Amino acid sequence: MKKILFILVILFWGCNKVDMPTPIMPVEKIFSVKESKVVNGQSIYFDLPSAGLYTLSLIDKESGQVVSRERFTGQTGENIKKIYTNSIQSQYLYLLLEDVTKKEISKTTIIIK
Repeated sequence: MKKILFILVILFWGCNKVDMPTPIMPVEKIFSVKESKVVNGQSIYFDLPSAGLYTLSLIDKESGQVVSRERFTGQTGENIKKIYTNSIQSQYLYLLLEDVTKKEISKTTIIIK
């Protein structure tokens, strides 16, 4: 009887789920690369030098026309914004980050999938 209980305890112990830590994937900053592919509703990550008012603009790469512009209050360090592209006709755009004085902070190219 002791052998059966011992075997059952070993079997139950062997069937327990082992908690493995899930790896945290590093987030790629949008302005750290020359070109990025984005989809509608995707979150973009970027760093700001200080807290304040900033503007994110999407500019058509061919015509130079502003397609979209968003003014927001940013915080020092990492910031997250969602990018919506359903209504945009162009596939190749510049993503431009400016401060309140219209000084360019960062610029990159995005390709809409």
